[in-house]
Amino acid sequence: MKRLVLVLALVLIVSACGEPRELAGFVRTPLPSVADASLPDVSSGQDFAFVAPDDGLLVLYFGYTSCPDVCPTTLADLRIALEDLGGDAARIDVAMATVDPERDTAEVLTGYLQSFIADARPLRSEDPEELARAAEALGVVYDVSETADGEIEVIHSGNMYAIDSQGTLLVTWPFGVDVDDIRLDLEALLP
Repeated sequence: MKRLVLVLALVLIVSACGEPRELAGFVRTPLPSVADASLPDVSSGQDFAFVAPDDGLLVLYFGYTSCPDVCPTTLADLRIALEDLGGDAARIDVAMATVDPERDTAEVLTGYLQSFIADARPLRSEDPEELARAAEALGVVYDVSETADGEIEVIHSGNMYAIDSQGTLLVTWPFGVDVDDIRLDLEALLP
């Protein structure tokens, strides 16, 4: 019953004027659990499970530091949404997993990510199978290859994911969701 109430609350959120508001991202049915997925946090050296703190949310993103457009835009939009949340932003953990660990060293990834969000967690694994398992748990698609002229080409899905303290994937935001919609969704999803 509790799960049904959560699903209903996620699908329709009542705004200040009493009109129902759908979340800007998409909600999977049934809500998947990603609690068993994790990657190493390079800032702490510890394994980081895809689970939010008890009183908050985890926003997770998979990308890479050399990304020319999608990654910096997404992280800048998330930073603005968190700033607009005010004090509630402290209840939201942010993590980014690199899909390009060969070029994204621990130092490069940490500096890049924390230039957007100072306390965000940089996640990185040099084990391709470990990275693939973590990405698969969320439905992340990525590929790193070398072109005929020796250039590195990276493709990846540009989604952000909001996860609760049970490891339940609550909502997925595709690239390009408006900053205000991200903020409104975060407000609605915070416990």
